[in-house]
Amino acid sequence: MTTQPILLNEDEIEALRREVGTSTLMGKTIASHIKDVEAFMALPLDVPGHGEAGGYEHNRHKQNYTYMNLAGRLFLVTQDDKYAKFVRDLLAMYAEKYLTFDFHVQKNTNPTGRLFHQILNEHCWLMFTSLAYSCVASTMSEQERQTVIDRVFDPMLDMFTVKYGHDFDRIHNHGIWAVAAVGICGLAVGKPEYLEMSVYGLERNETGGFLAQISKLFAPSGYYIEGPYYHRYAIRPLCVLAEVVHRHMPELDIYNYKDQVIGNTVQALLSTAYPNGEFPALNDASRTMGITDMGVQVAVSVYSKHYGMNDNILGMAKIQDKVWMHPCGLELSNAYEAAVAERKIGLPFIPSVELNEGPNGDRGAQGFVRMQDKTGDVSQLVMNYGQHGMGHGNFDTLGISFFNRGQEVLREYGFGRWVNVEPKFGGRYLDENKSYARQTIAHNAVTVDQTCQNNFDVAKADSVHGLPHFFKVDDERINGMSAFANEHYDGLGMQRSVFMLNLDELEAPLLLDLYRLNGEGEHQYDYSHQYQGQVIRTNFDYQANQELHTLGDDFGYQHLWNVASGQVDGPALVSWLQNNQYYTWLGTSTQQQGEVIFTRTGANDPSFNLRSEPAFLLRAKGKSTLFASVLETHGYFNEEFEQSVNARGQVDNITVIGSNEIASVVEITTKSSTVTVMVSNNASATDATEHNVEFNGKTFSWTGFYSLEIANQSSQEK
Repeated sequence: MTTQPILLNEDEIEALRREVGTSTLMGKTIASHIKDVEAFMALPLDVPGHGEAGGYEHNRHKQNYTYMNLAGRLFLVTQDDKYAKFVRDLLAMYAEKYLTFDFHVQKNTNPTGRLFHQILNEHCWLMFTSLAYSCVASTMSEQERQTVIDRVFDPMLDMFTVKYGHDFDRIHNHGIWAVAAVGICGLAVGKPEYLEMSVYGLERNETGGFLAQISKLFAPSGYYIEGPYYHRYAIRPLCVLAEVVHRHMPELDIYNYKDQVIGNTVQALLSTAYPNGEFPALNDASRTMGITDMGVQVAVSVYSKHYGMNDNILGMAKIQDKVWMHPCGLELSNAYEAAVAERKIGLPFIPSVELNEGPNGDRGAQGFVRMQDKTGDVSQLVMNYGQHGMGHGNFDTLGISFFNRGQEVLREYGFGRWVNVEPKFGGRYLDENKSYARQTIAHNAVTVDQTCQNNFDVAKADSVHGLPHFFKVDDERINGMSAFANEHYDGLGMQRSVFMLNLDELEAPLLLDLYRLNGEGEHQYDYSHQYQGQVIRTNFDYQANQELHTLGDDFGYQHLWNVASGQVDGPALVSWLQNNQYYTWLGTSTQQQGEVIFTRTGANDPSFNLRSEPAFLLRAKGKSTLFASVLETHGYFNEEFEQSVNARGQVDNITVIGSNEIASVVEITTKSSTVTVMVSNNASATDATEHNVEFNGKTFSWTGFYSLEIANQSSQEK
């Protein structure tokens, strides 16, 4: 068996040791880890039995492996045996107790472990604990090492590769943790055959294992099938195992494998983040995860070592203010210090990007469009036109979210789950995750006939995907994207084209949204917007409902209170205040007549599992329709000083000039100009395609996917 650290050699340890007590990123990281580990070490050691998922026992095992992992490396860096003793003593307690625990009493949809209610958490425990063991093994006697191996590590290896062998090669974030845990533990206990198994799969044929995972879960763009929330979770074992393979199987050249898929996927994850560093809640997701997550810190450090530095990577390090306590992190720390000595490091500005989906990049995409205003504030528009996202996928193809002024404006609900709040179903996914959070109506999309895309059938959803139309971000005045989703509702084609317009008279980019639905027969279309804040005004009368009733009986509608509604004939206006910022939405449809309904979550929720959040929808009925709307960011409100500026905005009207299979044309009127936007609806169009359409006796002509014309009021008067 080996007694050498898996991820560090003597020269690297010495280099890290020189950072202790310094003010560098690495020095601050080490100091922070010392503070946290010593605070935990001051508590009595405990290896508890079974408890609720997310409860004390669950969290204590998680804390144990977290601090063992850090303490192991702190022992190497500081040479202080108290850290090694902490790891040795905890390992001895686990060796004494582990086999006395039966498999967990709490059942989940995943196989159970002896420590946790699902083996995913046991994989995490084994990976981190194996790394800690490899750091302190040289301080243990032969008998101490063998006891831990016989009573903890070998039983776990057998459980993961034999008892649950059917789950080991699963192409999933669980699978990445499984192969990382088994491969690293195998090296730690002197059984490198387990690393080979982890890399190539149980049958050594690459249908499973690490190479299959990174080949199948990540698109050529690097986008991860389950979305950013699970991407940041999977990125840590991916990067740690990659570094292990790099050091112990150099012949694989893992960092160049599959056109540098590891580097691509790190960049893709960072490219999804909002300007404040938080990740959009695509698919099942917490709304609070961001680039400061420890897994992302590891990923940024690995990227900087193996793929090079750039200002955005340095900007990420500035936000994180920490690095991985490893030679990869030291590389980033040194580069950051050198850059700071020469210039001011700014926050990262990630360019707009379209990330294709699927192993071959042919299953749709996710679009991220960014535009700065005159003050430097970044607006970000996100649209989902990719694939379902496996078991964690939501049914919201063509859904969007919008961010500016430091906040998400058109919001994602996120998952239905109270993580680690054990009274809420043990912190696991709640029933409302399926009955509301994943339903189409919970997103900023159009829901047809009060049903869900693909009828909430996962197998059906996995078989279809969005079809990209265009992604154009090379014009200072207009940036946008468009896509089709023609198989998500039976007999109905959908196309969404969304833009940000940079107009001189406006304070921030104007969001323009064109959502086209085309089919046979009469349908009800609910064009929904999830917002946060206080409604300020509307341009239509509405009736508040004194007795609340649900908006429907199924597909998420059963959880929505019908709070108020009003009939509209022409463009409807809804304006609200979110924190100190005003937003005004102005929308219409080709039907003109419709209904605006204000809703709030909380119906049929006896356990109060849902957050109480507002939304409004524009309802139209017909065979086919085009919804056209704009969202203006304007003004300022300061409650402390009782100041309100430009509370009404500059946009006066939006009109659908016409829409057919060839194109859609809309006109936006502001107080000083008339803006005409012409968009191709031809799925086979290219940059060279000539368009000619006639609406109301006027011909509109342009080349390419879209055209923008702006006429100011003075020129119109002449």
